[in-house]
This record gives sequence, structure tokens and C-alpha cells, in this order.
Amino acid sequence: MISLRWIREFVDLPTEDPEEIEAALVALGIEVEGIEHVDVEFFGVIVARVTRIEQHPDADKLRVVTVDTGSGDHTVVCGAWNFDVGAVVPLAMVGAVLAGGLEVGDRAIRGVRSPGMICSEAELGLGEDASGILVLADDHAPLGADFAATLPYPDVLFDLEVTPNRPDAMSVFGIARDLAAHYDVAVRTPPVAVVETGEPSTARVVIEDPEGCPRFTAREIRGVTIGPSPLWMRLRLRDAGERAISNVVDVTNYVMLEYGQPLHAFDLDRIPDETLVIRRARPGERLQTLDSVMRDLHPDDIVVSGPDEALALAGIMGGEDSEVADDTTRVLLEVAHFDAPRTLLSGKRHGLRTEAVARFERGVDPALPPFVSARAAALMADLSGGAVAPGFIDEYPAPVDPWTVRLPAGEATRLLGVPIGTAQAASLLERLGFSVEGDDPMVVTVPTFRPDVTRPADLVEEIARVYGYDNIPERIPMGTGGGIPDWLERRRTVRAAMVGAGYFETMSYSFIGAADIAALDLGHDDPRRAGVPVRNPLNEEEGLMRTTILPAMLKGIRANQVRNREDVAIFEVGHVYRRSDGVLPDERRTLAFAAAGRVPGPRWAGKRPQVDVFDALGVWEVLAGALGVEYHVEQAALAGFHPGRCAAVVVDGAAIGTVGEVHPVVAERFGVTGRVAAGEIDLEPLLAAVAPVEFRTPSPYPPVVFDLAFDVPESAAAAEVTGAVRDGAGDTLERLVVFDVFSGPPLDEGRKSIAVRLTFRHPQRTLTDEELAPVRDAVAATVADRCGGRLRSG
Repeated sequence: MISLRWIREFVDLPTEDPEEIEAALVALGIEVEGIEHVDVEFFGVIVARVTRIEQHPDADKLRVVTVDTGSGDHTVVCGAWNFDVGAVVPLAMVGAVLAGGLEVGDRAIRGVRSPGMICSEAELGLGEDASGILVLADDHAPLGADFAATLPYPDVLFDLEVTPNRPDAMSVFGIARDLAAHYDVAVRTPPVAVVETGEPSTARVVIEDPEGCPRFTAREIRGVTIGPSPLWMRLRLRDAGERAISNVVDVTNYVMLEYGQPLHAFDLDRIPDETLVIRRARPGERLQTLDSVMRDLHPDDIVVSGPDEALALAGIMGGEDSEVADDTTRVLLEVAHFDAPRTLLSGKRHGLRTEAVARFERGVDPALPPFVSARAAALMADLSGGAVAPGFIDEYPAPVDPWTVRLPAGEATRLLGVPIGTAQAASLLERLGFSVEGDDPMVVTVPTFRPDVTRPADLVEEIARVYGYDNIPERIPMGTGGGIPDWLERRRTVRAAMVGAGYFETMSYSFIGAADIAALDLGHDDPRRAGVPVRNPLNEEEGLMRTTILPAMLKGIRANQVRNREDVAIFEVGHVYRRSDGVLPDERRTLAFAAAGRVPGPRWAGKRPQVDVFDALGVWEVLAGALGVEYHVEQAALAGFHPGRCAAVVVDGAAIGTVGEVHPVVAERFGVTGRVAAGEIDLEPLLAAVAPVEFRTPSPYPPVVFDLAFDVPESAAAAEVTGAVRDGAGDTLERLVVFDVFSGPPLDEGRKSIAVRLTFRHPQRTLTDEELAPVRDAVAATVADRCGGRLRSG
């Protein structure tokens, strides 16, 4: 959650409309998940100072408090004991309304009149603490001032979802910088002045693992007094979703939210030899973190340690042995840069998803630590009454300098499809903090806070963000090769055919478990048996890249069945991954489908039959027909499917998939009841077999339609027969449909009948029966020659 008031401290926005600002953030590629308007929940409360406290004459736990309202004294009865004479407090006058709707009146408490009350933060809706009175800073506001007007409200909070490639947007300042670029206004970086006094610090820092910790800064703040943070900081942290702890700790969280750089405060007196060592964890080493959990460290973990024992899990969470406590007087402020992948893996390894991890795993700007350290140290000294000691430590073995990317002058126009000149491109990039020299190519210096920008295409994306995606028109590319490419059109056809067959598209994870593969009873030589292991699985039950989508289909059916949805038909177009001899796995695009329950149909049709193997074959026929692909099916025993109720799909002489019924034992292992009609098809060879689309002018003349039935051997495949028919029919054949297949009397044993409906049409004239008579004879002759068939007369 980011506060609009906080953003305005860095940039003067030309609008106050939250919806306009939301639109600007979305245009910049920063998703806004929600907007929350916040304001005070009370009125009639003023600022007052306690001038006298007396014991209540008739109650041991109550006190009679006199306060100065700026225009005279006021006496109320109070049961809190956390304040003394001189304290500045919020006073609710008679008629005031507190959070929750309580109206303050003039009443007698144990015989003492109390016209009003002194309030806790809970009573004002400013926090959860109801144990004592809210004590304000001495200079919070003039006495008698309206307390609500002294608070940072009303305000607007934006709930943002920042993509992993944008570490710079994980802060108030980063969002302000992007908005400044969008509106083409200046962004302010407040000056930071650190006053160092006293003897130089004797703290030391040693980096033993420069790969895990490229930079580590530290400075001492001595003479601190631990106490609560001022109200304005506590409210800022609360609105951002952070819990206020103490002035020192709150500063580290506040500055982290402000600039996106995580910080940590150590109690310097609890660091042995005042020396910090940044290293890898030792085998068997343990650390009790701030959440009171004793953790077994891994040798790949980066730790901040003393000369011997670990004190903190670097970039993730501090340890209890060195935490800031109520008696802390000397603080060692850490502002460091840790390796993003190592921090990410350590956080996942220990199950810790802290605000620090969320930033370090994206890649924090290595140039930030000196500035952020100064900002936090000055703020910490101011709020705790301490002083910054001389001797700023900055260990930076291999400094990271800004890098350059060459951008050809016409690249933005080529990729975006709108004319963007060199001068305009340079101006848009400079608004984002890049510096540009030259014309063609432009030499763009990338600031260190943008580690995701390394290629010309990345720069074009930045140009597009500021130029405005809404300003780029939607149109299909023109010229040679324009329009939707064939491969995309074919994939769309696949999805459209499946939807047309009554199936719903699903999307599942690309991960699978070893148990899922074992449940399919795959053979030892089946390439689907050996999955590609995932180094960092989301969970141990899905530790492999999937080799087949069939388990996901069965799980999808089960998810519907347990919710009492018995009739299910789903499909997915996705990738499967199989082991290969190369560095990368063999990745294939696959179509999988599955159906259970009853065949779709109108209600008046009565009880509908259960899906079976013929429904799976029907879906495949719909798909093959939509793509115009020649095929045949061969009955085979295939792993995971019911023997005798499945077949291999053969296209261009190669098996590309399976259709049929899932073996009931396999279905049961996935918790599925009833028959399951399913299939899994390798899409690449299927789509490669699709003939190129060729436009033909449709004929305006009427068709001639007639049926033929052929008596053929039982072994003859339907695809073989239809292929012979097409070859014999010639160019005027427009459509061929198999509409009947049967065997038995009056046919001879070992014979079957295949009936086809033929549609003929000529592009320039109407065909006559006399013209089609020889065509009919040619079709019969071709079928007889190739398939051993004969034309049936009745």
C-alpha cells in the first residue's frame, strides 16, 4: 500500500483525482489492485496539555486531570496512568464523536464531573492500543488545534502489484519517479544532511563473500533512547501495512518503504568485538531469528556474523542475539546490497517472505546504500535523541557502474509501429532517468536502479511506457507477410474446434509429481516416464516438469466431480517437457482433452448415454475435419488407456497421439469415477500436416449430391477408402462425408460396408448427371484397385 500524500512529498502531480492517477500507474505497467480512501473516524477532538494530576477522591484507579486547551483549563476524569504532567494529549470535548460512533458527553464519574475525555489511539481509530492515552510530541500542534487537522488525512492508498523485473518500483520514491515521467514534471530528491559528532566509531566490517554481498555499509548512532515513534510515522507505517515497534526499528522500515532499500539495526553492544563478518553459513550452523525460530542454516545462505557466530540471515531477517531492545543505547545501522538469486533461494529455503526479501530478490540498486544510510541515520538520531558517530563504513570491492545500450534510430518505430523520432525517443528516456548521447545509434546510459534494461528492446519498452500504450493504435501489420500468421491461425482453429465440440479450456501448472507419472503405468522405455526435475519446486509433490497433460485433465475432472458436477468436458493446449541429450529438455506443444459423465444433448432426448471411446474418436474427427488433415487410427494397447478401447492417431505415417477411454484403474487412482473419454495429441506434427490455405472463388452454381456405398474388406481403413474416393472423383469434388459403416448380413464374412456422401460443384457451370456418370465409374474403379472394394447396388 502506497500513500498518495507520501508520493506528493516527491512530486507535484497535476491532478488530485485518484482514478486518473490509477490510470497513469496502469499505463506505466504498474498494476493497481485496489484503491482505499482513508480519513479520521472522529471529530470534536482538540490538542491539550496536562497541567495537573490529582487522585480521584473516591476511586483508587482513577485520576482527575486538568488540561490546558489554549483558551483555559479543563478538568476530566481518566483511568490511564501512562502520562504525567506536561504531556500533550488529544482531548474529546462534549459533543465530540469518537471512532465507532461513541458521542462524548458531560457526566459524573464516582461523584466527579467529567465534561469530555482524554483519548487512546484505539478510541480514535488510529491504532489498536487501548491500554493508555495517546501521548503526542510536545510540538505536535498548538494547544486548542483541531486534532484531526494535524493528521495526514484524508489520504488515498494504492494497493500495487509490482512485476518481478521492477525493483525500482518497490518504493514510494520509485513510484513518484515513474509518475513524474508520465506527467513530465520534476521529481524531488530531498537533501540529506548528516551531522557527525564525537569520537570515531570503532566498528569494523569484513566481507568474505563478495559474490553474495557486493556492498555493505555501516554507521554508528550512539546515545539513542528507545521509545515509540512519533504519531505521523506510526500512521504512515500502519497505512503501508507495517507494525510500529520502536523509533529505531520503525526508521528502518520507514526508509525502506520510502526508497526501496532494506536496512537493519543491530545493538552494537551485543556484537562481539564490534565486528561484522559477511560470509556463507558454516555446516551445522544455527541461528535464532527475530521470529523466535531456531533455523538450521545452509552452506549457500549468506549470514552477517560476529567473529564467530551468525547474527542475521543476510537480506532476510535479523537474529535475536543482536536485536535492538529497550535498553539499547548504541545502534549499528546496516545498509547493504545482497545478491538477488541467493537471497531469493535462502528466503524460500527457510520459508521467510519478508519485505526485505521481496526487494532484494528483484535486485536493489547497489548505488543506494550511502544515501539511504545517511537518510536513516539522520532520522534515527533525530527521533531517538542520539548522535551519528564519525566513521562511515562502505565496503564495496567491485563497484557496479551504469552500463550503456545502443539503440538504433528506427528501432522504436519498427517495434511499436508508430513514428517516434530520435529526439522524441531521447526525451522520453531522459524523463525516466536515462541519459542519451548520439543519434544513430543512440548510446543510452542505463542507471543502476534499472537492472532489467539490458537490450534495445528493453529501451523501446521504456519508450512505450512513457509514450503511452493507449496512443499506439491497434492494427494488423500491412505489406508482405502481414496479417495473422498461419501457425497462429491453426492454433486458433484447434481451440475453436474444441470449444465447438462442447469442451471448456483449462490452464494448469507445468509441474507434475512422480506419483502422477507412476499412476499412468508407463513402460520403462516410455519417454513420458522420466520427468525433468525442478531445482526449486513450489512443493515437493510437484517436483518435475510435466511430461504429459493427462494427469492435469484427470485432476480437473475430479475437481468438478467432488463439487457434484458430473458432466465435464475440458481441454488444454500447453507444453510438455521430456528429457533430451541437449542442455535443454525436449519441449512440445500438446493438446489434451478429457470428458466424463453423460454425452451432451437436449433435455427432451431422454436419458443420455455415458461418454465412451467413440466420443473421444468423435472429438478427434471434429478437430481433424476443422484442420483438413488426412489421418487414420490404429487400435493399440497404450499406457494409461483401456486396452481395446483406445487407438493411436496416425498422420503422415507417424503416430502423433492417443484417443480412447482412460483405464478405470488409472482413473480411480486420480479419484475419478465413471468412464473417461480422453486424448493427447502432439500438435507440432499435426499442424505441420495442415495444407496451406488457398483461396478459391466460391462457385455460384448448385451442387450435385449423391451417395455411394462400398463393400470392402474388414481390414480396410476408412481413411484408405476416402483417399481412394477423392483421387477418383477429380477436381469437382467439393465435400466428402462418411455417414455409415456396418458389417454383417447380407455382406459376406470378413467384409464391411462404408457409405459416403459426395458433393460435386463446378466453378463455372452447372454439372449434369451425364458428366458425373464417368466420375462415378472412376471412383468405383479406384476403390476397387486400391482397397479391394466393390460398389454396392442396394
